[in-house]
Amino acid sequence: MTTAKRDTYTPETLLTVAVRVFNERGYDGTSMEHLSRAAGISKSSIYHHVTGKEELLRRAVSRALDGLFGILDEPGAVRGRAIERVEYVTRRTVEVLMAELPYVTLLLRVRGNTTTERWALERRREFDQRVSELLKAAVADGDLRADVDIRLATRLLFGMVNSLVEWYRPQPDGFPAEDQLADTVVQLAFEGMRASGR
Repeated sequence: MTTAKRDTYTPETLLTVAVRVFNERGYDGTSMEHLSRAAGISKSSIYHHVTGKEELLRRAVSRALDGLFGILDEPGAVRGRAIERVEYVTRRTVEVLMAELPYVTLLLRVRGNTTTERWALERRREFDQRVSELLKAAVADGDLRADVDIRLATRLLFGMVNSLVEWYRPQPDGFPAEDQLADTVVQLAFEGMRASGR
């Protein structure tokens, strides 16, 4: 029976299992034994493909970060007025969060206890800074209110978006609809920040 499991085992399926276990137990509370049992393979089989659980963590958070940073290179994020670009980035961030929910959840739970976690936190700050720059540009264009502190607005914006990992779960009946959820987040986030008449 173990042989059959090994025959169907891939690094990707191991990563899927590892992310689930990390999210359930916490990264620090997860041992290689936990991963071995959850994957149904021996620890030596895991070590055949990765150096340890920190490599699995790095692969997992890299997947989330690659999805987020990829948004910043999309045409909607680099063309047009700053307000349109920041709304686009916000909408796409929600979409990436929903599409990569376990991976983004793990990314948002890292605390900086390992080299990989510190690297992930630094990358998250870099992403937040890039969005903050778009918000500043939208204020300079006169599209967002100048009386709203950009640092506070950035934190509130990501607080709302990131909170989705705590309650959003894809439903068989499609509620809430993914596109509707992304649109609602953008509407709620920016209606109160838009300059009068914009």
